Amino acid sequence: MNWFEIDNVEELDSPSILLYKDHLLHNLSKMIDMVGKDTSKLMPHIKTNKMPKVIEHMITLGIRNFKASTIAEAEIAAREGANYVLIAHQLVGPKIHRFSTLIEVFPNTIFSTIIDTIDSLERLNKEASEKGRSINIFIDINNGMNRSGIELGFGLNTLIEQLPLFPFINFKGLHVYDGHLRDTDFQKRKNKVEHGFEPITALFTKLKENYPNIELISGGTPSFTSHLDNDDRICSPGTCVLWDWGYKEKLVEQEFKYAALLLCRVISKPKKGIVTIDLGHKSVSAENVIDNRVKFLNLENYTILSQSEEHGVLEVQDWDAMQVGDVIYGVPYHICPTINLYDEVSVITDRKKTEYWDITARKRKISI
Repeated sequence: MNWFEIDNVEELDSPSILLYKDHLLHNLSKMIDMVGKDTSKLMPHIKTNKMPKVIEHMITLGIRNFKASTIAEAEIAAREGANYVLIAHQLVGPKIHRFSTLIEVFPNTIFSTIIDTIDSLERLNKEASEKGRSINIFIDINNGMNRSGIELGFGLNTLIEQLPLFPFINFKGLHVYDGHLRDTDFQKRKNKVEHGFEPITALFTKLKENYPNIELISGGTPSFTSHLDNDDRICSPGTCVLWDWGYKEKLVEQEFKYAALLLCRVISKPKKGIVTIDLGHKSVSAENVIDNRVKFLNLENYTILSQSEEHGVLEVQDWDAMQVGDVIYGVPYHICPTINLYDEVSVITDRKKTEYWDITARKRKISI
């Protein structure tokens, strides 16, 4: 049998998502080993897994600081006993009050958020002053991804100079995400990461003269293997907790294992050479072209012809041997948005489904 095949697979509905517990624990241990077992250098991103049980396992292994994208992700981390949670999204609208409520409801967890504009400082300072408490912020730096943050230069310098004008704001450091650097050649990728960080490192060193306790939150999974070599950087990998086909192809130096797979079945053979499976684009992330959505592990010589909401149509070579009801296992190209499509994972231990874990933070709101 292949490593991914399940003895009691007949108990599992499809499409569904599977979590292989031994591979998850391997990935967590590998991540810790990569930072020399110094878990203070890790701030894993919750957005990949969104599961309280995964966070529980991280905390058991000594990882107690986390990064999140949403209030819901931050909440599940706090409920599991996280020491520190950074929400790496600039908060707007009702999220500012929700963030303030998080601080109130979970006093044993320290929360921070990111900003890249004076307007955000003003809004957060106003909220904090009304509640009579301070708010922690990191300045988000745009070093080339052009998705969020403020570029190095005059605007950033002005923002830093304005910090003392906001008495309820605690400046905690710099946040830099360089997810656009994904070269397959590790040395080429590392060179780009380090070149991009040269002016940021200089700025960080200068800022420490006035703010000696600030931190530098750096990168994600693609640049993890570069940032971990620098003592002054805290690493924020996320995808490596579960791993996926996309990063396995690109980040060849990283030795993580597939911990999450998709389970689907053949539901029709409508034409010679064609089979239909129950894996539509409601069941796997559809952000990429159809060839880069899922890779089937126990199927060879196939082409994905189309996907609709609940159906996937494949052209297969071994059509006569395939039967309606056959089980197919697939690894998603991008696990993070795929996980977000499901309410729970089936946990696989010793080749058997043993329990379900809730993907709680796929919700935008839990209680706050």
